[in-house]
Order: sequence, then structure tokens, then C-alpha cells
Amino acid sequence: MYAARLRLKLPANVHQLLVRRFEFKHRDWLVGDEPASFWPLTIALGMPTETVALKQIDTVRAWVNAWRDWQGEGDLYWSTPRWRVLGSQRLPDKLVLATARQAAAWAGELDRWTRAADREAMLTRRWPRFARRLGSLFAVLADYSEADFQRLVDVLDWINSNPASGLYPRQLPIAGLVTKWLDSRRPVLATLVSFLSEDELGEADFYSLCGLRRMPPQIRLRILDPNLRALVRGIGEITAPVDQIAELNLPALSVLIVENLQSGLALPDLPGTVAIIGLGYGVDLLGQISWLRNIQGRYWGDLDTHGFAILNRARTYLPNLDSFLMDEKTMKEFSSLWGTESRQHSGAVLKLLTDDEQNVYEALKRNLWGQNLRLEQERIAWPNVCAALYRDGGAQ
Repeated sequence: MYAARLRLKLPANVHQLLVRRFEFKHRDWLVGDEPASFWPLTIALGMPTETVALKQIDTVRAWVNAWRDWQGEGDLYWSTPRWRVLGSQRLPDKLVLATARQAAAWAGELDRWTRAADREAMLTRRWPRFARRLGSLFAVLADYSEADFQRLVDVLDWINSNPASGLYPRQLPIAGLVTKWLDSRRPVLATLVSFLSEDELGEADFYSLCGLRRMPPQIRLRILDPNLRALVRGIGEITAPVDQIAELNLPALSVLIVENLQSGLALPDLPGTVAIIGLGYGVDLLGQISWLRNIQGRYWGDLDTHGFAILNRARTYLPNLDSFLMDEKTMKEFSSLWGTESRQHSGAVLKLLTDDEQNVYEALKRNLWGQNLRLEQERIAWPNVCAALYRDGGAQ
């Protein structure tokens, strides 16, 4: 307590100070983005006046002894003031750290710092365009295992040497490269490749940056009318690339867009109707299926803010899309089955919602019925679903 009041910095105080400094500045330190005058870093240890020392002699003595016993990184400088009463006293004055490595050691981050600095230096020697640009990837450089880091370098090296291969990612001839590993590291690879190519990351996705071929987006289509199924040899369900679904050009009268996969799989036969299920926010694919634009469309999603956001986005491509079972009555009827959204959609107004839909959306956003409430569509009793499917506006 007294050391804090006297502003004396013990080794423990310097440690805490440098833990905070490291947390906020380690990325800049790694790439030398501090002003040239930043290093060496001088930390004054709070040397007291004689008046203060006389009042708290035991506290000052403990402070001096702590630094006398200290061993660690940096240069400790002592001063010898000549006081009128206490005479000449040898007191710790300041600690000087010459490098970021010494600061990292004080912060308890020496191993991570050394690994990150060594890897940053290696990458910059190999690819000079990385110079002063890898600070944002400190955690990658510091924390990847040797195997993961080497694989990252191997992938980067191969892409740099084959910038327009047109291969699928799993075709790359690199040891240990599996889909799960690559999928979790695409943002890191995209950032590194953008540095090498000088392309703006915001203007290109991972695949175009790396010259790789993306997996074609898939549509899961259910054909709910036996007569329509007869046109495709009785097949009732098709999962295929969106361009192949677009070429089917089925003479359907109605399409159901169903957010939840199992709800879509449970749909009964309906005259003239097809269903597209499980797209979530991938409803942008609807814009590529031209034969959907001039038929009746209905959307059924979760009664939560994201369900309405997906409906709003789907109407960009199918302007006449109606919703069903996404109203206040349904929400309240199944209140015993409410759940919660971990995070609500950020938009305040969704311009393509009807007035009634917007009212429910705003009620959810304002937590009118409870905090972050949602009703998942599969919680709705199935007789209610079937009744809604055959009501006015349903498939006839």
C-alpha cells in the first residue's frame, strides 16, 4: 500500500506495467512500428525524497532490498543522493530495457515473443514484401506448432509459385493438407497471399486470391408433386450445384424456401410444389435459378431476428415471396417452447419486410416478450404446419 502511495515501483509493479504494455504494443514491436526513439525504454522507479523516506523508512528499505536482490532483463541504474539527515543513500533510480525482447521477458512472454520474432524474420527474408506487415498475425507466428507453421509456409510457397493453378484446395501436393486444417486457416492464408500479390483483401476472396477453384455451391431441392417427380424419373430429392438446378427448369407452380433442414425433409407432398431447404443466409443462390422468379413463393424460417433477416435477403431475388408461420400469433401460441438467440441480427429496419413482419422483428429486437427470444421453426406443432401449407396462398 505504502509503495503505491509513494509511487515506488517494485519489480512486481514493473512486471504488471509491462504485461499491459505488451498486450497493447506487441504487434507494433514485432514489425518496428514504434517511433525510433521508443527504444531503449526507460522506466523510472519512483525514487523518493528524503522527507518521504523519513516518514516511511521501512517501506523504502523494503523497496531498496527488492531491487538489490533482483536479477532479470535490462540495466538497473542506481543513484546516490546526499540527504541532510540520512546522508548518502544508494537507491534504485531507473530500469532501462534496450529491446522488445527484454520487455517481453518481463511480461512473461519471452517464449512466444522469440518464436514470433524468429518466424517473422524468416518469412521476411524469404518474401521481402512481408516486411513491417506481419504484426496483425502475431498470434499465428507465436502460437502455431512447428508442424502447422511449416505447413503454412509450404502452402504459401506453392501458391506463390502457382498463382493461377485452378485446382481445388485438396489437390495441392502438400503433405498433411486436409480440408479441416485449410478451412480454419483460410483468413490467415488470404492475408498472407494478399501481401505477396499486393491485391486488396477486401476486393477478392480466398479462392480468387490464391488462384484456386472453389467447390460449387449446392442446392438441396425436394420435389413435392408426383407429376413433377415423373419428369425426373421419379427422383424426389436432388442435391446438385446451383447451375444444374437452374437447368432443370421444372414447370412448378409454387416453391417453398425452408430454413431448417429437417423441417424441409418432413414436408408432405403438395401439388405443383418444390422445396429448397437448408440454405440459411445462402439464399443469394436463389438469384441464379431463373425458373423460380415467376412462380408463387413462400418462405418459412425461424421466428427470430436472423430468420427475418434471411427472409429479407431472399426477397431481393424473389420479390413476391410470402412468409408463413412467422407472425405474432404463432410466436405467442408456442411460448412454452421459446429459446434464445446468442446474438441478434444487427439491423434496425429490414426494408423488404411487410409491416406485420417488421412489427414482429422490432418486438424481438426490443425484447418486448423477453430477452433475445426465438422460436425455432421445428418447435411448431406439425398439424399447425400442415394447416398453414394448405391455407389460402398455399399450393393448390
